[in-house]
Amino acid sequence: MKRIVLLSATFMLPIFGKGEEFNNWAHWRGHGGNSVSMTAQPPIEWSRSKNVKWKAEIPGRGSGSPVIWGNQVFVVSAVSERDTAALSSGSGASQNGKKGGYPKKFSFQLFCFDRETGKSIWSRTAVEAAPHEGTHQTNGYASASPCSDGERVYAHFGSRGLFCYNMDGALLWSRTDLGKMTVRAGFGEGSSPTLAGDKILVPWDHEGPSALYALDKRTGETIWKADRDEPTCWATPLVVPLGDSFQVIMNGQTKARAYDLETGKELWSCGGQTERPVASAVFSQGITVIGSGFRGSFVGGFRLNGSGDIEDSDSVVWTTPDDAPDIASPMISDGRLYFHKGKTGILTCLEAATGKLLFGPERIPGVYSTYASPVAAGGHVYITDRSGTITVVKDAGILEIVATNTLGEGVDATPAPVGSELFVRGERHLFCLSE
Repeated sequence: MKRIVLLSATFMLPIFGKGEEFNNWAHWRGHGGNSVSMTAQPPIEWSRSKNVKWKAEIPGRGSGSPVIWGNQVFVVSAVSERDTAALSSGSGASQNGKKGGYPKKFSFQLFCFDRETGKSIWSRTAVEAAPHEGTHQTNGYASASPCSDGERVYAHFGSRGLFCYNMDGALLWSRTDLGKMTVRAGFGEGSSPTLAGDKILVPWDHEGPSALYALDKRTGETIWKADRDEPTCWATPLVVPLGDSFQVIMNGQTKARAYDLETGKELWSCGGQTERPVASAVFSQGITVIGSGFRGSFVGGFRLNGSGDIEDSDSVVWTTPDDAPDIASPMISDGRLYFHKGKTGILTCLEAATGKLLFGPERIPGVYSTYASPVAAGGHVYITDRSGTITVVKDAGILEIVATNTLGEGVDATPAPVGSELFVRGERHLFCLSE
């Protein structure tokens, strides 16, 4: 295994706002983009009848993760007429993805639930539309996660548009003019937007003209657009600090790249990625880690102070060609980098700053196929199988299994830890888990 080792700078987080972000889960990767809560203490054991505070049925289909601000929990879904009929009849089972294909028209919806009770506060139909192309049988049409800054909540439905609401559900603005994506192999869309200061960053990589947009989060107007020489990519932008400035890190099949947050100028890039990247970048101790694991394998740690093409430069801190993640993104907690091999339950843990192996690759009991990303809170890491099994391990440099749990339905969305609770978006329900 090739490793290039170089120690790096002190740990920093991109902090926007007044600190409320730490006590909420405002983005599918949490505050800082590493899929870690520094304040939550969720339960480590549950079942269908144990530690389930509430569950709420959600019509339609969606793998976008729940986001939480204060007493409000937000999820998105693409709802067809037969989904609504199934919910009304009490069957609860969506027909999406089963034999017969997708309905011609969907209602793209944002749901807001009361965090304490699970009761519906409001729901909004952003748009009704017929998708212009198909999607993979394991994907739907509402795969991007919403995000919130505590004043507004944003629902992104890709080619159907980006919609901004206030916390009471009033539509403030929408952007439906970015075009229609042509996605590789008809796999469907799925990149989520990212909030950063006064901007919302919208990735737009597909088989047509690709770009990264920075929109004014208050008005939806375009602040800048960075054209990208990239085919389809499902990664989400990560915002990281460097001195007094911030960089936007994006995965990509042609190159991993960094952009200046204020101007959209490309700052550095590095080749070596594999085909159709999905995993989003993470950040720790002055190093961003980027990986991809489809038809190849690559994980690398990069310093942020490079310029231009940094391949084969000392800005490449370490690399490994082994056991890289595919659908699930990596996670960094307390300087430890966790990632799955491909779409499996095989887990590796490295020192994020050096690439030093701490443990793995190790098969996690009960976890065989993964779409959801690992998430850390309260000294534990939560690892989710597509079947709905969630295995809890110690957040440590050695592997220690703590518990294996299931809720009885599939889970593709990344769980969200907030306070004493863990929110899990399943195939048919939103669950609030708490002791």
